[in-house]
Amino acid sequence: MKILDMPCVKGFIQLAQDGVDKGWHEMNGGNLSYRLTGMEKANVKKEVKKPQKEWIDICESVPKLAGEFFIVTRTTGYMRNVMRTPESAFGIVEIDSTGTKFRIWWGLVDGGRPTSEFPSHLKNHEVKFLQDPNNRVIYHAHPVNLIAMTFIVPLKAKDFTLALWQIMTECPVIFPKGIGVVPWMVPGKGEIASATSKLMEEYDIVVWAHHGLFCAGTTFDRAFGLMDTVEKSADIFMKVAATQKKRLSTITKKDIAKIAKEFNLVNLRKQFLR
Repeated sequence: MKILDMPCVKGFIQLAQDGVDKGWHEMNGGNLSYRLTGMEKANVKKEVKKPQKEWIDICESVPKLAGEFFIVTRTTGYMRNVMRTPESAFGIVEIDSTGTKFRIWWGLVDGGRPTSEFPSHLKNHEVKFLQDPNNRVIYHAHPVNLIAMTFIVPLKAKDFTLALWQIMTECPVIFPKGIGVVPWMVPGKGEIASATSKLMEEYDIVVWAHHGLFCAGTTFDRAFGLMDTVEKSADIFMKVAATQKKRLSTITKKDIAKIAKEFNLVNLRKQFLR
């Protein structure tokens, strides 16, 4: 099967375009990665025949991902070009046997390299892979209202989670484990990659204060759906906050407990209701 005809590649392109249509990807903002299945990896090898010879340092160590293949967006590339010029806007890369280097199999033409936040993606992928091998998608975007919230809500998981759970009924159902929060840090590798992956051990959604949001999912639909739900809830939150009036009503902690019981949300983070 041709690379661009692979369902996972089509799904990758569609998610990127959906994020663009939502207005979450100004300039070269945001990035996306997907870990291929064994069959998908075999198809890439059959179709491409051989990779580039050069192995490139990841600047992080992800030994549990040794030998894995990823689709990943390009550094300095525009998400809006993923659908327009796919061979330039993203690529397929292989992680070496040590988990410290990668090489390109397809795409990223004209000297392209994976997103500068590829180390953060890989650290998150490693955590999620160990939790469940079906976790394959890491999506980072810059949703406007979510970023605005980081200026007025305490940068703590409990405060952020409750702010969203109490503003829209579906939120406790869609992300019962809550949301982790990383304080502002320089993006890329190192400190922020480690901080994010640490929180991914507990959450599927992690806020980067004054920057954006990371979501992990088993499918493209799941990852996009988490991003979309959080941003819609944040939109409502910011509109209510803009009134500068005391709320006449809200979804209470007791109400959230009722939702958890009704929907059998055994993984709801109940300590956030205390």
